Amino acid sequence: MTDHERARPEQLRTFEWAPVRGVWRRELALFRRYWASSSFASIIEPTIYLLAFGFGFGSLVGHVAGYRYVDFVGTGVVATATLFTSVFPGMFNTYIRRTYQHSYDAVLAAPVDVHEVVAGEASWIAVKSGVYSCAPILVSLAFGLRPDIGVIAVPIFTVLTAAGFALFGIWASTVVPSINSFDYIISGVLAPLFLVAGTFFPISGLPHWAHPIAHVNPLYHCVELVRHAVFGFHPLADLGHVGALVVFAALMWFLAVRGMRRRLID
Repeated sequence: MTDHERARPEQLRTFEWAPVRGVWRRELALFRRYWASSSFASIIEPTIYLLAFGFGFGSLVGHVAGYRYVDFVGTGVVATATLFTSVFPGMFNTYIRRTYQHSYDAVLAAPVDVHEVVAGEASWIAVKSGVYSCAPILVSLAFGLRPDIGVIAVPIFTVLTAAGFALFGIWASTVVPSINSFDYIISGVLAPLFLVAGTFFPISGLPHWAHPIAHVNPLYHCVELVRHAVFGFHPLADLGHVGALVVFAALMWFLAVRGMRRRLID
């Protein structure tokens, strides 16, 4: 090896798994400190939604779209739990670590690139959210839900959905001027997504002009996939739902990496 080769710094590959594993180890170390409170909030909140809407409105409605209302809500709340347990960590954790704690300054001092940090954090959030989001299914089982064998695919759909929303949250953290500006995103973006997804009522009950909006809502596609997994797959339609979630995640990946690179390096 020549002196020039010894002096030349090692170049990072396009993507390396070692930095991603390092991000996971850091997240796991942090999770061991707050797992109890995080798990409590992530499991209890969607369970309360299920009990309140499923048995509150369920006593008045009975059946919706051919399902018992408690089953209809129980499967829909899975997607809602996926949204909130992924997008909030993506937004707030990323903003706090970048702006107040300056954690990324230390991380990027190692041989780690921005896209590897984003991949590590988004995948960690997605897996954690995907697992937590299955809690309403377990609660529904106790109240008479009789799922199809396809229910075992629910974590796959929730992890895919959570990955997209975690990346959305990371991207959102790079465009807001202050942490208080997240209120605009929560009220102006997340609340409509939450309500126009077929979680608590079928989208067929919405005005006709709202149907196209619902169909471009990633959360709607997650709701449909979860319901079909529990009650019976619709292969062609479900391929479309999966494709929509993949496109959403890919777009958010591009925006999140570009936004973080602009904030941390450019």
